[in-house]
Amino acid sequence: MAEPTTGTGSGPVAPRTSPLAHLEDRMRAATVTGVRGVALTERPFLTMVNLRVDPASEAADRVAKALGTPLPRQCGHTTASGAHAIVWLGPDEWLVLSEDTTVAAELKEALGADPGSVVDVSANRTTLELGGPAARQVLEKGCPLDLHPRLFGPGRAVSTTVGPVAVLLWQVDDEPTYRLFPRSSFADYLARWLIDAMSEYRGPEVP
Repeated sequence: MAEPTTGTGSGPVAPRTSPLAHLEDRMRAATVTGVRGVALTERPFLTMVNLRVDPASEAADRVAKALGTPLPRQCGHTTASGAHAIVWLGPDEWLVLSEDTTVAAELKEALGADPGSVVDVSANRTTLELGGPAARQVLEKGCPLDLHPRLFGPGRAVSTTVGPVAVLLWQVDDEPTYRLFPRSSFADYLARWLIDAMSEYRGPEVP
């Protein structure tokens, strides 16, 4: 996917292109429908902000107020409100995901002069969304986690690998729908790996 960018000069400005724009048609063609359905799409240009702050501080309270939701306090947990979602990365570290492009500036204002950091890392990763009845089975072909709903359900997010690619994996709902956040430079490989893993579900289930 490409979208216009804003330039400061008078010359033409090239559109911003997502890491997987060249695979958009292949991902669409790989979609499987029915009881073994699964679909893969890219959700490009999501704002991602790495946040570090003492969770017991007043600054953390201000940040939570700015986001409209508390910071998750346990490994694997997430919180969400409106356009924002927050993924736990460590005892004093989170990844803020947002449709709002101004969230980094708002978090910097909330942090103020207190110890901590707010860094826009949006260009570091892209977002792949894998959803449908067979989505969990596709991931299980190359993910070492136990993704059974009794252990990994909606709202859980952890760092893991899918195939040989390191990702942040977040289960969004119980369809199930998953969002995978690979480094942009590894996104092409991961998307092709997933497309190949999905191909099995085009045919009838083998008894």
